Amino acid sequence: MSKLSAIPAQAADPPGALQGWYREHLAFVFRSLERLGVPASDLEDLAHDVFVVAHQRWAAFDSSSPVRPWLFGIAVKVAAGAQQRAWRKREVPSDTYPELADRQPLPDAQAEREQLRRKLLRALDMLDLDRRAIFVLHDLQGVSVPEAAHALGVPLNTAYSRLRAARQQVTEALQRLASPGGDR
Repeated sequence: MSKLSAIPAQAADPPGALQGWYREHLAFVFRSLERLGVPASDLEDLAHDVFVVAHQRWAAFDSSSPVRPWLFGIAVKVAAGAQQRAWRKREVPSDTYPELADRQPLPDAQAEREQLRRKLLRALDMLDLDRRAIFVLHDLQGVSVPEAAHALGVPLNTAYSRLRAARQQVTEALQRLASPGGDR
């Protein structure tokens, strides 16, 4: 299936279909939650929560629509709920995704990629959740703005406006982080 694949029409059995797209979309949900500001220690639990909610809302899903924007919409709500509860656990965070753990790049490339990832996450931390959600869904996950607007439940013009403002804020933040002394 493609990264924006729809649920097959013949997948009338939610548990069987959910197992398939859990395996296919788990890394996507992990990255989405991380980019939405979820602490590494909470990623696994909240990713699981996204699929629990997806299972509960199975009947409301339009099977002709792509799965990833729908899962992202759920991830935004799960992340927002976690932020509102502001619960924290004392766990050792992991920077790897379960199914990607054995495909590590070379150490120098990994260090450079990690540094860039941290800068992007720091820049994303400067956005409010509404702008962050549309930026992550469209610019980082590759979902079209109309699909993202639908997944987030906002009017199309609002989505474009938030995306424009988010891009400007992220650009400014990345410039500040790239300047001497900005990486501290």
